[in-house]
Amino acid sequence: MKIPDPDHSITITPLKGRVRVAFKGVPVAQSDHALELKEAQYPSVIYVPRSDISIEHYVRTEHRTHCPYKGEARYFTLSANGETAANAVWSYEQAHPSVRQIEGHVAFYPDKVTLTID
Repeated sequence: MKIPDPDHSITITPLKGRVRVAFKGVPVAQSDHALELKEAQYPSVIYVPRSDISIEHYVRTEHRTHCPYKGEARYFTLSANGETAANAVWSYEQAHPSVRQIEGHVAFYPDKVTLTID
């Protein structure tokens, strides 16, 4: 495990506004309680509480990745309107202590969904 530091900072803040996520035109998440994670030089990532997703569009996969700063990510395939996007969603179910706020949340690959913030 690595701890964020000035050379690789990670900040997590409540997202201002409502986030809506659609896949193939179908709403798959909507939240007023999303988090914005900013990590080093990477683009910001929006994390939505699992309680704010439409679970019927998500299927857990066996795919996993490891981030030395956040932990092990588990993945979901999205499905709607007869189409799927494999491993389009991820979640840190046991995040490292320095980013514990993202546990119980999911994030989306932006090229797989339409994400709107009002």
